[in-house]
Amino acid sequence: MADHILEMRSITKEFPGVKALSGVTLAVERGEVHAICGENGAGKSTLMKVLSGVHPAGSYGGEIRFDGTTCTFSSIRDSEHAGIVIIHQELALVPHLSIAENIFLGNERRGRSGLIDWHRTNAEAEGLLRSVGLAEQPTTPVGQLGVGKQQLVEIAKALSKDVKLLILDEPTAALNDNDSAHLLDLVRGLRSRGITSIIISHKLHEVEAIADHTTVIRDGRTVETLDMSDPEVTVDHIIRGMVGRDLESFYPERESHPGDVVLQVEDWTVRHPYQDRLVVNGAGFDVRAGEVVGIAGLMGAGRTELAMSLFGRSYGRYICGRAYMHGREIKPRTVADAIDCGLAYATEDRKEYGLNLLDDIARNISGSALGKLSTWGLVNAQAETAAAESAMKSMNIKAPSVKAIVGKLSGGNQQKVVLSKWLLTDPDVLILDEPTRGIDVGAKYEIYTLINRFVEAGKAVVVISSDLLELIGTCDRIYALSAGRITGQLPVADATEESLMTLMTQDKELTR
Repeated sequence: MADHILEMRSITKEFPGVKALSGVTLAVERGEVHAICGENGAGKSTLMKVLSGVHPAGSYGGEIRFDGTTCTFSSIRDSEHAGIVIIHQELALVPHLSIAENIFLGNERRGRSGLIDWHRTNAEAEGLLRSVGLAEQPTTPVGQLGVGKQQLVEIAKALSKDVKLLILDEPTAALNDNDSAHLLDLVRGLRSRGITSIIISHKLHEVEAIADHTTVIRDGRTVETLDMSDPEVTVDHIIRGMVGRDLESFYPERESHPGDVVLQVEDWTVRHPYQDRLVVNGAGFDVRAGEVVGIAGLMGAGRTELAMSLFGRSYGRYICGRAYMHGREIKPRTVADAIDCGLAYATEDRKEYGLNLLDDIARNISGSALGKLSTWGLVNAQAETAAAESAMKSMNIKAPSVKAIVGKLSGGNQQKVVLSKWLLTDPDVLILDEPTRGIDVGAKYEIYTLINRFVEAGKAVVVISSDLLELIGTCDRIYALSAGRITGQLPVADATEESLMTLMTQDKELTR
């Protein structure tokens, strides 16, 4: 008989107007890696918030048994005392504090006087850092670390609390391939030490590689729990459970009929905003009407810097370069100028730069095109609502109404709000920076369909993505960027992961 460290039985959770969980069951064996998969909005994160005490006992129905005991957690502190630690996708670290201070924040190491024992704090932090493969000094400010290393600091923090069950919510969503591989190796190491892990992830090939069992949730209900050692369990099997149907292809088909050049960029050069170095150096590319053009590059290659500097010089210090729309030179010095020129840019970080999470759908969508919805400087509330309702329908945004708060939507629906905002400006060129980061396969398919619909209307799209297969599956041509320079381009028929990686890793030093 299986030794279950965790059993969640008939968990039901309701919010006003929404039944988020309906009789969900979950059984996790001691010492295993257990994955939870489902579309955005399926209830995965809500289930983990119930488990960790974010949604306290009494606010949901059902029973939780952990380590042989029925539990009623009223707070995160209660669940952590029991040995359950959750690491959210948005990391809970204080950038200006040191690594050691972050690790023991709220769990300080004190001496007999009651004051913090800094020698003990730093010594224990150093040991924890070594256990997760970090060589940094414990006095290093967390803000100086990359996202991958910050994830490892979060795991070190969990280990400091004598964790028995570690929950990781989209742990590799913002990581490059090397950091992702290192983190997954660490999770395997925790398994060998007897620590149980639950991983929520949309990266199904990673799930296939690391999970012992996978529970699929759809529309707030448990669909099935799969034994990943079964040779009949495949990624396609998981997808069918998640979306309730077969996806004929990850990428919808599209016939490509490129027209005239819409946007042409020449010799674009930008300096870092604070440091004396170039982040984009002599970059040039073009995109035609009815065409999807990709930009591939490793982290730090200058992809986002190129896009943001084009979009109204919203990043860095512009040095030189020319941009043409429909053959006429444009000089967008502000974001408003860029919008007037027919450019739109959907940022890679929708929560930080793309949305006001505290406001509703209608105001988020209308924010980039208030001029179209205003009379004598006053926003026409009826026109604003009508535009948002039209976008909700055409983009299939799942929400009670346009007055729903954006911060409460799933990642996929938030991304659709971002796209709706920019489509309302009626751009000629839409630049999408990591358009499907952190969203599930079903929502990705919808985003790809929307891209196809946009270019079929004669518009142009530039897609920046870390996922090379995504670029190959959606684009007509792909440019490679390395150290701020365009190192080549390939028609999608000739593009492979290997050929793109060769271009992306060409070593061309930036000159001052």
